[in-house]
Amino acid sequence: MKKIAVMISGGGTDLQSIIDAVEEGKINGKISLVISNKKDAYGLERARKHNICAIFDNEESSIIDRLKKEEIDLIVLAGFLKILSPNFIRAFENKIINIHPSLIPSFCGKGYYGLKVHQSAIDYGVKVSGATVHFVDENADTGAIISQEIVEVFPEDTAETLQKRVLEVEHRILPMVVSKFCDDKVRIEGRKVLIDN
Repeated sequence: MKKIAVMISGGGTDLQSIIDAVEEGKINGKISLVISNKKDAYGLERARKHNICAIFDNEESSIIDRLKKEEIDLIVLAGFLKILSPNFIRAFENKIINIHPSLIPSFCGKGYYGLKVHQSAIDYGVKVSGATVHFVDENADTGAIISQEIVEVFPEDTAETLQKRVLEVEHRILPMVVSKFCDDKVRIEGRKVLIDN
């Protein structure tokens, strides 16, 4: 059974989707640790309600030490609004995944988070947006793509209404990817990620 750490900065709805999938037996893994770089993040409360160790830590070196000590197999960035250092990435190469609320490589990179992503998609006039789960490399949102799902963008959409529909997709594909990873069904070949059935 794989040991999972989830890193958050806010409310933790993506975290909740993983907690639910673990409790429903859909993921062959255990959330060993939830870490937030914001002391008042509601996601910490969500974790504690499910008896998951939840800590506030803003020091990268101590987070790395803790993850190594806990022998974490997979790190999930679920609304974690801080760019990790190359040192952090190298310490856990191909073990860190992130969820992003657009179809990468569109509307991503430094500064693209929250409603700004959805407003940018609407302003550009795209017909579809969506969510992407990808491996994390040393740059913002440039790692190999694991899974994507499309969401239609309607003429009357606001950033808030689009965000709501994209979140539904996030809550579906993130637990699916975590499940596949825990079953050793995710393989990287160059920039291509293959998911076995």
